[in-house]
Amino acid sequence: MVKTRVRYVDSDILIIGGGMAGTGAAWEARYWCRNCRIILAEKANINRSGAVAMGLSAINTYLGLRCKENTVEDYVKYVRGDLMGVVREDLVYDYARHVDSTVHLFDEWGLPIWPEPKTGCYVREGKWQIMIHGESYKAIVAEAARKAIGDENILNRVMVTHLLKSPTNPNRVVGALGFNANDGAIYVFRAKAVIMAAGGGSQIYRPRSQGEGLGRSWYPPWSSASSYGMMIEAGAVMTMMEARFVVPRFKDGYGPVGAYQLLLKTRISNVNGQDFWKPHLDEIRKLYSGKGKYVDLPITPTTLRVYAQRLEWMAGRGPSLMRTDETVKKGTESEAVAFEDFLDMTISQVGIWAGQNHEPSERPYEVITTEPYVMGSHATECGAWASGPEDLSPRVIDGLPNDRRYQYYWGYNRMTTLDGLFCAGDACGANPHKFSSGSFTEGRLAAKAAVLYLMDHSDERVEVDRQQVDSLTAKLIEPLERWEKGKNTVVTGPGYMHPIDPGKMYWKQGLFRLQKIMDEYAGGWSTMYITNEWMLNRALELIQFLKEDFIKYAVAQDWHELMRTWELWHRILTAEAVVRHMQFRKETRWPGYYVRADYPALDDDNWHVFVNSKYDAETGRWELWKVPVVHIIEFP
Repeated sequence: MVKTRVRYVDSDILIIGGGMAGTGAAWEARYWCRNCRIILAEKANINRSGAVAMGLSAINTYLGLRCKENTVEDYVKYVRGDLMGVVREDLVYDYARHVDSTVHLFDEWGLPIWPEPKTGCYVREGKWQIMIHGESYKAIVAEAARKAIGDENILNRVMVTHLLKSPTNPNRVVGALGFNANDGAIYVFRAKAVIMAAGGGSQIYRPRSQGEGLGRSWYPPWSSASSYGMMIEAGAVMTMMEARFVVPRFKDGYGPVGAYQLLLKTRISNVNGQDFWKPHLDEIRKLYSGKGKYVDLPITPTTLRVYAQRLEWMAGRGPSLMRTDETVKKGTESEAVAFEDFLDMTISQVGIWAGQNHEPSERPYEVITTEPYVMGSHATECGAWASGPEDLSPRVIDGLPNDRRYQYYWGYNRMTTLDGLFCAGDACGANPHKFSSGSFTEGRLAAKAAVLYLMDHSDERVEVDRQQVDSLTAKLIEPLERWEKGKNTVVTGPGYMHPIDPGKMYWKQGLFRLQKIMDEYAGGWSTMYITNEWMLNRALELIQFLKEDFIKYAVAQDWHELMRTWELWHRILTAEAVVRHMQFRKETRWPGYYVRADYPALDDDNWHVFVNSKYDAETGRWELWKVPVVHIIEFP
């Protein structure tokens, strides 16, 4: 028997995840509720966790309202165009009108933002981006969160695995269950409000970097889709899970391309030095222009730029090349910017250049498209369906039932369809392009609404079902128990693999199975991101086998492996949601991210809609449906 210690932790607000959204929620919750007990549970350490853990060289969302550089309306139009017309404009407008104030806080807290002396504004990388010296970006915002709620209320190395429901209201979230990956203590969190900010998902699809480079990806390998897995299993309505993300990055190191393209004005060409876009413009316009005339927008949508590069590769004119030899000059500021861009956030890319004797001023470097990621804060919008702000969100949609699954507003900003559960950052769906500053801002918005929820329910007593806690605790440690019972039958395996035993499934074996399924059948890089109905059905069949094997055979040798095991479960649930959404949407709206070969064109007449879903954990059944897109800004 595995010995466990159970610790109950009571709070007014529980924040799950200490990335940008979680730190924003912590800081804002304290501002509005001085006497509240706010607990933040972080799987790693808040100082260096989340997508910004290694730092950044730019803040990608800053409007510059005080310098009259942009308007909120223009930003909403840009985001809508980039996602080919399907976004929650109320949610995008909401974070956009507040994001500048977040960046000004970062400035006050000591983040080095490049100043523009002539105007008193910031140096711009692009229309919406500003440059920073951001190696310590996450540490700076983490310090603000720690000072706000107190170090004693930040529980590092605690992985939350399940949400807890009220024994009297099955739609009410009253806490969560998790464990400390260092010492194995089980945590039962009781909370009046919960904010989900645990991040999106990488490693769901087979990475391009494998073997010794397995952990190298663009989106952090520790982002295990736990936000989605927990909310899916709890029965929250999810949205736009089919819009998984593929992004162009420098080969092998996954270094971002933004500073090179926007600040240094470096072009990407095919292997012959030719433009990758123009040869395919007519074909792309025919298939994907749509009613929004997306192909001809001032800023070409990300998905179409990615798709054009892929067509060049398929035509035999790949790989794509970042022409650093044209814009990076040795011994000049451009060379310093080229290297500092990676040293701020992707040190591995500089390491690869050094190992390959590569000088960016002397030759171009390859650009590839990554494996797909499941996320909601970059140029895509996976996540939970959430209520919008009172002053922006449409109250009633004609012809649809008065049901949270279909509506845009039900009382508390960023609250999911489950009472008391709020979402922010990657966890909140249908409002993309938040990036770091927008995710922090959305955490602030969710926290403010959560405090209002507390005030409105001040007389409510939070209770957890002891039977539910006992059942989930047994389920949580079952992989450890299974290992203890059968460890004497194990045969030692190769050093890079787990031991060999046909009666057990180790987390890495399960992860490889999942990645193979998703890569080969659900639009991964090995199939050039192409799928169809037959392939998606096959993916669902194999995912079902994997779920059954996980439940029967998953094992963990220690608490760290138990963390990896539950990360796998969250990834499996998320993968199933992605496949079911891709199967439901009978069109190709984001060809750079994936192509439905059986429905190869955009279909605005039938699919200018959100795809929402709900999972029943008791039966394993999914329900999917359409929700109309309501525009609040005239377009274009």
